Amino acid sequence: MFRLRRYRVFLICAFVITVLLYHVSKNSQWDRTQEIWHTSTRHRETKVETKPAEKAQAPVVAKPPVVKEDPAVVEVKPPAPKVQVEEKPTPEVVDDHDHDHGHGDTPVKIPSLKEESKEKGSYDLPTKPPPLKGTHEKEQPPKDKSTTTATIPDRLPGSGIGSHNHDNTPSEPDLETTSTTAIHWTKPSEWFPIPPESIIPLPTGKPKPIPTIQAKFEPETPQAREKRELRLAKVKAEAQRAWQGYKIYAWTHDELRPVSKAYHDPFCGWAATLVDSLDTLWIMGLKSEFEDALKAVAEIDFTTTPYRTDIPVFETIIRYLGGLIAAYDISGMKKEYKVLLDKAEELAEILMSVFDTPNRLPILYYQWHPAYNIAPKRAAQNAGVAELGSMSMEFTRLAQLTGENKYYDAVARITDAFEELQNWKGRGRSAIEGIFPEHLDASGCNRSAPWPPVDQQEREDGRVDLGVVGVDGLGVVGGTGVKVQRREEVARGDDGVGGRDQMTPGRPGKKKLPDGFECAPQGLVSSNAWGSYGMGGSQDSAYEYFPKQYLLLGGLVPKYKTMHEKTVAAVKKHLLFRPMAKGDPDILFSAKATSKDGTADSLDYEWEITHLTCFLGGMFGLGGKIFESPEDVEIGKKLAEGCFWAYDVMPTGIMPEYAKIMPCKSATDCKFNETAWHEQLDYRASYRAQEMERYYESKAAWKEQVEEIKKEQALQKERVEKAKEEAARRPVAKSNANSDTGAGSDQKTEPKQPVQQQQEEKPQAREGSFPSRFQRRQLNGTFNEPRGADLQNSLDLNSAPVTNTNTSDDDWATTYSDDDDSQIPLTELTLPPEPIKPMTHEEYIADRLKNEIIPPGFTSLSDKRYILRPEAIESVWYMYRITGDPKWQEKGWKMFESVIKHTQTEVGHSAIRDVTAKGDAGGMDDSMESFWLAETLKYFYLLFAEPEVVSLDEWVLNTEAHPFRRPT
Repeated sequence: MFRLRRYRVFLICAFVITVLLYHVSKNSQWDRTQEIWHTSTRHRETKVETKPAEKAQAPVVAKPPVVKEDPAVVEVKPPAPKVQVEEKPTPEVVDDHDHDHGHGDTPVKIPSLKEESKEKGSYDLPTKPPPLKGTHEKEQPPKDKSTTTATIPDRLPGSGIGSHNHDNTPSEPDLETTSTTAIHWTKPSEWFPIPPESIIPLPTGKPKPIPTIQAKFEPETPQAREKRELRLAKVKAEAQRAWQGYKIYAWTHDELRPVSKAYHDPFCGWAATLVDSLDTLWIMGLKSEFEDALKAVAEIDFTTTPYRTDIPVFETIIRYLGGLIAAYDISGMKKEYKVLLDKAEELAEILMSVFDTPNRLPILYYQWHPAYNIAPKRAAQNAGVAELGSMSMEFTRLAQLTGENKYYDAVARITDAFEELQNWKGRGRSAIEGIFPEHLDASGCNRSAPWPPVDQQEREDGRVDLGVVGVDGLGVVGGTGVKVQRREEVARGDDGVGGRDQMTPGRPGKKKLPDGFECAPQGLVSSNAWGSYGMGGSQDSAYEYFPKQYLLLGGLVPKYKTMHEKTVAAVKKHLLFRPMAKGDPDILFSAKATSKDGTADSLDYEWEITHLTCFLGGMFGLGGKIFESPEDVEIGKKLAEGCFWAYDVMPTGIMPEYAKIMPCKSATDCKFNETAWHEQLDYRASYRAQEMERYYESKAAWKEQVEEIKKEQALQKERVEKAKEEAARRPVAKSNANSDTGAGSDQKTEPKQPVQQQQEEKPQAREGSFPSRFQRRQLNGTFNEPRGADLQNSLDLNSAPVTNTNTSDDDWATTYSDDDDSQIPLTELTLPPEPIKPMTHEEYIADRLKNEIIPPGFTSLSDKRYILRPEAIESVWYMYRITGDPKWQEKGWKMFESVIKHTQTEVGHSAIRDVTAKGDAGGMDDSMESFWLAETLKYFYLLFAEPEVVSLDEWVLNTEAHPFRRPT
């Protein structure tokens, strides 16, 4: 009854709770809008199922709002592309498409090489471009975009898309999530405009003489030509495979997923792969593919995107803006391709809004929605050096092509900021003179300083401005005549424009700034007190652009040479190292250093090998040639050799994304020391001998303990046998009935002990219950805890109890009697666990090398991926063009074969997860970033093309391998 009543209560409670939940779910108006919109739309795909994240900081796929007319919608499809191209397949029906350009089951054929055309207007590289004029005649502007709105739901921005930090992001507006009209960017009014007379103009004059970069190539033999052209054709065939896969399965989207045959839109969905590959198509002579892409470019609408609420400025500039400008450049700047320049200007006008900050340093993640675009903004307080410093080439070339100085002005001010920081000796300076900390405070705002008061030191050194850096003692920016107010002038309203309540310092004051926006100004400073310094991710391309910008400006701006020379001096002094590797190769890598006290006197090093750092060989080689430094060219060779070596020593022939290696103590004497390498692999090597000593001591104690337990077991067994013998000699008792009557009984019984004595010797169990296990053993007179158990407990050996636990109380009542000592149970022999032997140093090393597949010299492979990166082949190509040595072609071909072998898919090429695992074990990441066609395959192709194709004496390539024509 008790149990029935208890379960009845549970059933009643469960029923009541179920009814309540039902009513709550029926009556509540659950609005999941915020849940939907706070999920990023960055990684939209053709399939609804969740895909693995493409990058460490990649945001989660968001679902658009469910249209109310069908509340049961399960599958979410992205908006149909706006581009209309003949025979364009739809990704949803990839299994039923009918295309002439091939299916995934059809092997890609190696096309025959196109014969050189001499006809006017052909698709060959232009020998000489039309001369650039001081001004550019404007064509008719493109048609009004207001008539081409896409029918897609509004996307309410989430906070902090991806892992980016957006400074001064306004609060979210209330946007209708059921709208069917696309949100378009509209040009906001500027908060901090630059007067026309203060815009920094492009330098004028005849370009300075610059030394020849490319080597003088000897005529090749017929056999060498045939070999080179065969390799060239194979590279081209792989490019065609990737392009056709993109065209069939991801047309007008950003990227192809080459395994699942889907698409992916991390860069606003403006067809990143298409735009990024335009110049590659032209260089490879793929005319029809270029024309198809050109039609699609004309339909791209840069004023809207359903995939992101922010524009990643750095990626947009190097991929889209650079791709459009280079395609226009490389195609000869012909009238029929003017749409490329028009689209570049359209995009640049949107991007110009990122420079509308008090110090004119750009916002790196631009919230483009009109509702967000009305508030004043500052640049980030934790800006990556590469993102901040890799805009100059694209905007400079656009200014040269259009004659619009405003584009050059925007990036010239960034250069001025970097130049000032490179020379700055005060608070927030670089710990390593010549290079910059990995992250910078670009906000121009010193919140820790009082405002408006100014301390005496800053009055004396003249480093006062509104964060507009490059200010000399007269308050003039870069000698261009841009007047900048000093803080004391702002406070008292000098220059006849009123005080700080009427205007924003350093701008024509028409709109009052929000309270709390103003602050004490400062230039670029380190984001933290220590700072990391290196040539890898977040830093690389900023330094790469110093010598390239010098070339693009015809040598007319000498600061770029100075800044480059200071950079390479710092790298040579603080970062370059020779690794200790088997075979003692004479190679170099660049380390990463962290300052513990803000100076170069106390640096901690990471002896890293990163794929991103491999651009450095090309940078040293290029700078060494144009600035006549043979030493730098030799360093560039060793850096390029190092990255090829990192490919060659891996099981797949491909280097990992990130690894660490043991450095040599001396660059001149670096013999491989296996003992020293093993010590680096095992950071606990010095403790393993002590662990072994403790193990042997524990093992000896364990053996002693086991012996004691065995002895105790033997004694117990002996007592049991003795008890059995005594029981056997005892006469068997009669039944109780015969005993009571006394009739017919001649059995002799043992004299009974007095009851009192029995009670004293044997504790009584509670009446009405069976004796406990402890009481049973005492009642039988057999309680004798073995010493082994005490030893086990004292040593905490986690051994099982010595007593037999298999006998229940009921069994006891029916099996044993209080007076029968022969029925004593024999305890089980349970031994304590044997101590585990630790690995010796030698065993640990052998195990790690076997499981992690670490090549000699490496100390860790932290990131074993290969994501189709170009930096290593980039430096190999530069070395080939600079030296003319065909050994670089051989190195590049070996790299190409390894990469294709492990990345090729049916419809393209995929990133892989593990460069130490051969075959399918490495696993594919189902990702083909746009730089695969834009950079990696382009560099492979140019390595085997004739040296005149994109000659370094006529062209300069941006960080995405987009060629811009140098001035002549």
